[in-house]
Amino acid sequence: MQWCGGLIGMRDFRFGFNFFDLKDRDSFVRRCREAESRGYDVALVPDHLGGPAPFPTMVAAAEATERLRVGALVLNEAFWNAHLLAREVATADRLTGGRVELGLGAGHMKWEFDRAGIPWEPFGARVDRMAALVEELGRLFAEPGYPERAERDAAHGLTPLAPVQKSGFGGSGPPLLIGGTGDRVLDQAVRHADIVGLAGVYQAPGKPPGTFLLGDAEQADDRVRYVRERAGDRFAELELNVLLQYVEITSDRRAAAERLAAGLLPHFTVEQVLDCPFVLFGTVEQMAEQLRERRERYGFTYVVVHAPYVDALAPVIERLK
Repeated sequence: MQWCGGLIGMRDFRFGFNFFDLKDRDSFVRRCREAESRGYDVALVPDHLGGPAPFPTMVAAAEATERLRVGALVLNEAFWNAHLLAREVATADRLTGGRVELGLGAGHMKWEFDRAGIPWEPFGARVDRMAALVEELGRLFAEPGYPERAERDAAHGLTPLAPVQKSGFGGSGPPLLIGGTGDRVLDQAVRHADIVGLAGVYQAPGKPPGTFLLGDAEQADDRVRYVRERAGDRFAELELNVLLQYVEITSDRRAAAERLAAGLLPHFTVEQVLDCPFVLFGTVEQMAEQLRERRERYGFTYVVVHAPYVDALAPVIERLK
């Protein structure tokens, strides 16, 4: 089933990787430079307690490299006040020379809300708060600074703090990615985002919040279909992002699928594993062909891999670029 084709299907691939930890400066710089040299386009930082702080990490990754764009995949809206976030985004965008991509999500790990002292609200309320945050950020980016600072700024010739990029937020800020799988989040992505992120993980029914199951090909078809229908003519303008949850170079795809079905993906049949767009395995050429097929079927052109699989995906990137 081919949903995309046309303009979306012809987009060039972009590849990103995220950070799980931050050991020390030297290893961080080395990791960024190696990823850039192997064809990665974007360095990304999740927004989780116990992990690296997004904005300092983004600025450091840009400083360590020549061309890597940097972003968050994705910020938890509940952690951020619009005015403070606008300051962070504008500062990072200026310090990186306009290389920031802002990713936002509704948050999904209840324990993080609990530990941070933030009330845990129903999913719909969290999405509404995310939508309000996006609207307020767009307003703040578009304004010529704070009127309360205008006299001092003018007296000293100060430049109001604003993003360098003007491609997102209605022409006032950096590109915006909204990530999720539910209808309400995707509605907001279609309305506001430049990039729609599909991680492919779903809350397990009857399990504690943050207990996930990986989606299969049929669910990916459904989610892309939903985005396409809701976006209408705007679908051609959207970049579709997919987060790969597992990557393995192997000469025997079926044996790998059997192993995954018996271990990491017990809710899948072997055939479902073989067809799942959120994992990637096979020879380098097979994996390159899988990504080409997924670009045609789903429109996935912005491919992100978790940190442990950066090396496994690298030769595939070299084959596709």
